[in-house]
Amino acid sequence: MFMGYRITPMEPSNQTSASEFILLGLSEKPEQETFLFSLFLCMYLVTVVGNLLIILAISSDSHLHTPMYFFLANLSLVDFCLATNTVPKMLVNIQTGSKSISYPCCLTQMYFFHFFGIMDSVLIAVMAYDRFVAICHPLHYATIVSLHVCGLLVGGPMVFSCFVSLIHTLLMARLVFCSNNELPHYFCDLTPLLRLSCTDTSVNQIFVLIVAGMVIAAPFICILASYARIIAAIVKVPSAGGRKKAFSTCSSHLSVVALFYGTTIGVYLCPSSVRTAVKEKASAVMYTAVTPMLNPFIYSLRNRDLNGALRKLVNKKIVSSS
Repeated sequence: MFMGYRITPMEPSNQTSASEFILLGLSEKPEQETFLFSLFLCMYLVTVVGNLLIILAISSDSHLHTPMYFFLANLSLVDFCLATNTVPKMLVNIQTGSKSISYPCCLTQMYFFHFFGIMDSVLIAVMAYDRFVAICHPLHYATIVSLHVCGLLVGGPMVFSCFVSLIHTLLMARLVFCSNNELPHYFCDLTPLLRLSCTDTSVNQIFVLIVAGMVIAAPFICILASYARIIAAIVKVPSAGGRKKAFSTCSSHLSVVALFYGTTIGVYLCPSSVRTAVKEKASAVMYTAVTPMLNPFIYSLRNRDLNGALRKLVNKKIVSSS
């Protein structure tokens, strides 16, 4: 170990690998760091409070113990964890002035980023399937989306996400990082890390494309197919009130779909020639900070049942504290 680098086993003696990375953050201008710290601290606090309130409201109100709200509570938990995996480290780096992150911590952060990111993507697709069954097959909804099926639709993606994230991490751990250990990002994301490696990353890149197809493109296509069927079913509803009610249950979810997939597709499925570090950081901010912050507002804004549960929860806390 010397000068922040360690000799990697099975490599030639003149080949070194970084024992830490320097996270350059969102901006390299020191005068902007105070603003960024205040902005992201506020966003993170709103994310924590909003998503935890959604989870508590759903768990405390028996009327919300349905598949739709079960999936929403899991999505809120995943959003909270996704933001917590990246934003606090960035805030600490800005506050302390230290931008370094150790090699093991970097791989750990990357693992959990992919774990929660994959869970987010699959849960959004699962919620689209839930709305499809509720609108297109309402008489069989309780049978199709049973408690057992709900457990499989959450537990299955969790196991899959754990497996895929582990492979990403193991493939990254085999790479060697040479003289340049400056990462032009605010967390250890996969694509910027691959650019820093001085060894062959073709296996990693192929696996990235395969996983992106499975966890971004495939769920997105399933969502589009579900909503095509949903729209066709809504159009057949005779009354305007019925059509409005059916569509209102989907509008919030469509907003989340646009936010999440609009950014992740741009980062992981667009050609590298059209991507820049600035675009990647902007997209990462959208799906690691902005989307988790907005989701509680999007889902509760037009949902009377959830609004009622939130009011009850807040009133109960006020009464118990007084």
